[in-house]
Amino acid sequence: METLQLLLQGFTVALGPQNIGAAFLGAVLGLIVGAMPGIGSLAGCALLLPLTFGFNPTTAIIMLGAIYYSNMYGGAFSAVLINVPGDAPAIMTAQDGYALTRKGRPGQALMAANFSSCIGGLIGMIILVFLGPVLANFGLNFGPSEMAMMMLVAMTSISWLVGESPLLGIVCTCLGILLSTMGIDIVSGAIRYDFGNDYLLGGINFIPLVIGFIGMAQVLELTAGPRKSEDVDAKVGKKLTLRGSLLSKDEFKRILRPSIRSGLLGTFIGFLPGAGATAGSFLSYALEKKSGKSKVELGEGAVEGIAASEAANNAAAAGAFGPLLSLGIPGSGTTAVLLGGLMMWGLNPGPMLFQSEPEFAWGLIASLFISNAIALLIALGTIPWIIKLLKVPVAVMIPSITVICFVGAFSTSNSMFGVVVMMIGGILGYIFKKNEIPVSPLLLSFVLSSTLETNVRRTFIASQGSLELFYTRPITLVFLLIFLIIAGTPLVKAIMKKSKKQPVQEETK
Repeated sequence: METLQLLLQGFTVALGPQNIGAAFLGAVLGLIVGAMPGIGSLAGCALLLPLTFGFNPTTAIIMLGAIYYSNMYGGAFSAVLINVPGDAPAIMTAQDGYALTRKGRPGQALMAANFSSCIGGLIGMIILVFLGPVLANFGLNFGPSEMAMMMLVAMTSISWLVGESPLLGIVCTCLGILLSTMGIDIVSGAIRYDFGNDYLLGGINFIPLVIGFIGMAQVLELTAGPRKSEDVDAKVGKKLTLRGSLLSKDEFKRILRPSIRSGLLGTFIGFLPGAGATAGSFLSYALEKKSGKSKVELGEGAVEGIAASEAANNAAAAGAFGPLLSLGIPGSGTTAVLLGGLMMWGLNPGPMLFQSEPEFAWGLIASLFISNAIALLIALGTIPWIIKLLKVPVAVMIPSITVICFVGAFSTSNSMFGVVVMMIGGILGYIFKKNEIPVSPLLLSFVLSSTLETNVRRTFIASQGSLELFYTRPITLVFLLIFLIIAGTPLVKAIMKKSKKQPVQEETK
């Protein structure tokens, strides 16, 4: 009851004219920034931070929080419509979102993305209200060994994205791991795979790689030949209204379960330092592919795939405020910018923040609920207008998407090296598409392997080269057992299948 009273007091703060205006402005800016490939929530919050200097601390952080949160909504628009994710967490959204657009149903794809974003974010906020400090303290138990084993378990989920080509999936996974190890080793300072190129000392930036493999590959595919669905424009033309874009009752039921499941998983990942919304989106999509029951295969335009990705990244964004406010620990680069803003305004996040500045802390949490509602309404209202982009002729669409890819790749690195990475990624992505080689394992392993390697190295440094920490710490041991079960299940199934065949062969003889 006391928590609810504090939350209601937070709403009285957040619903003040200036604060709700800041939340509205932040939601609009976040949607725009999120839909622009290459910028993302980190650069968006950093670039827009000066706009808050004239506000009081509570209003300023409410605006930044709204920018960060609504950015997760915006990333789905470009992912669904032109197959260029606005931000890294929207990569998996593009898998089914663009496939649904190619079937002439972009409105339904965006509706599924927006509603699941709202559901996932709402779950994350409710957990933040009632369990935020508890989960934040629990997150402190995740040291290098725990994070290493959790990433190892996550890496096994790559097999769930492979489908019928396990060998190709393994090759792509290894390629992603190799790409992630390029540059200076952050633990030892050793230079790896730089090939004498100074630009490779900093490694390969993830965003240009993604824009290349997904967006530029799409441009090359459009350039090489006509679209598979020649009547896409005609189908879309009949569904430019908001009513024509609504989900059916069956489709809404289909997104409800994965949205709740991914909302819970995404929130937990958001509370862990260094995991982030991107990992939450990938893992939730992989979990849905393994355990979900979809009428349409994931990757072919299933609303469940859209829901899993979008619910997870919004829930992770909400969950990231837990360790930030309760412990003063940023879980991602974006929350590090928010932490810098808090300290600039003389506020010190940590266990005492809720006692010393309750108006600020609960006002910010309450504003997330308001930002969620505002972002949903704005996103839904823009659907009939934004999907008109699909009526643009291919001759105009190709150079437009190309410009977006170039600008997005350049903006992340402020050099032509990002553009070069994007172009190489585009050529490889096109080759992958033509040969039906899965891209998801490469991207997932690229995201996870650097975190896995860093934490494994730190664990060995802490234990002086011993494996002891991997089986003596309780949480690490649990993840180790889960990994052994996941890794051993296919082997056990193969042995059982072989043992069943032997009696049958003996009887036939």
